[in-house]
Amino acid sequence: MHVTDAIKGTGKGVSLVGWVHRKRESGGILFIVLRDTTGIIQTAVKKDGVDAKSWKAAQETTVESSIKVSGKVKKDARAPGGYELEASSFENIHVSEPFPITEYQSAELLLDKRHLWLRSRRMTNIMKARSHVFKYLREFLDNDGFYEITSPVITLAGGETGADLFDVNFFGHKAYLTESSQLYAEAMVFSLEKVYSMTPAFRAEKSRTTKHIAELWMVEPEMAFYDWKMNMELQEKLVSYIANRLAKEDEDMLKELNVDSDSLLKIRPPFKKITYEKALDTLNEKGAKLKWGDDFGVPEEKMLTEGEKQPIFITSWPKEIKAFSAMVDPKNPKTVLSADMQAPNGHGEIIGGTEREWRLDKVLERMREIEKAKHVKFNMKNYDWWLELRRYGSVPHSGFGMGMERLIKWLLNLDHIRDAIPFPRMSNRLYP
Repeated sequence: MHVTDAIKGTGKGVSLVGWVHRKRESGGILFIVLRDTTGIIQTAVKKDGVDAKSWKAAQETTVESSIKVSGKVKKDARAPGGYELEASSFENIHVSEPFPITEYQSAELLLDKRHLWLRSRRMTNIMKARSHVFKYLREFLDNDGFYEITSPVITLAGGETGADLFDVNFFGHKAYLTESSQLYAEAMVFSLEKVYSMTPAFRAEKSRTTKHIAELWMVEPEMAFYDWKMNMELQEKLVSYIANRLAKEDEDMLKELNVDSDSLLKIRPPFKKITYEKALDTLNEKGAKLKWGDDFGVPEEKMLTEGEKQPIFITSWPKEIKAFSAMVDPKNPKTVLSADMQAPNGHGEIIGGTEREWRLDKVLERMREIEKAKHVKFNMKNYDWWLELRRYGSVPHSGFGMGMERLIKWLLNLDHIRDAIPFPRMSNRLYP
């Protein structure tokens, strides 16, 4: 039986298993707070209320020991959570050694002891929220007629973003850990039409900010016959659905994390949209010194989104800073049909999406432009299969990539993205 079940059966005999969250003694009573995955409950072990063996076990138990307690639950406003288990028996399953994490610890120690810190109430609730966000995302896409696909993690070619790649020795051949499943998802729309992959992605960027990690989870939908505006509408609906579901289904959990569920219920389409050019002007008016073609960093993203109540889109980016797969805007050849969704209050870009260039001649033209401008050379053999998609029944299509950890960071208002994933991998951290 779990804590939440025991509380529902107040006044009845229950038996719980879990771990010691807190322990103190007062006047011949040991107050032991038991925790399990559903919550915490204070257990009162009285010397004259249990047998000698149970009393000895309760005395010997330590923080993080695994225990089994039987007794009756009663309401008690003084107890954490408002309920108390009056023990009739107490048993240690395993007595923990002195726990290395105490009340006040540095961020570095908590990362070194991540495998233990995940037991904390805060991290437990974040990991629950993470699981639910993944579930709600799948609910929305599955209900909207998408098929989930699986894409390779080891690849010969990069994806849309152009981020630095991790090299892999694949049986003597040079390969890479994937940074994006986009190219493979594109192949699937010619049969399934609407697909999404949810896979890890790897970025060998040395950025050390509150929104960068080297290993992340990406959801990447791809849709046949969608233009870039339809693409944005889908993104708005998806993000709103996840935020609303989280607010409605997980209110108690959000409360423990000091997240205002009402603010998530207010996330509704349509989202504000501004062009890259307008964003550039706004930033320069606020003191930035940016020129056309400059990308936006953490300070600029914060300036653009500070005070916003829900995400905003920055659209129509310069083609020089977007991938060769992005379609050039026929009405403004300096830009591509793209949109990046920025989370409010500087939490960063959570989605990057474009209408894809589906015509073979135009894709090859863009690749040649990039080779000339950036003095690089594409290994075209690695892209032959992807280019072939544009030879046989090609159609207009669009897609986007959403970083799950950045989404979670914003939804839970976390200070750092490392807390949005169980075991963060950063440029300076590979352990545990």
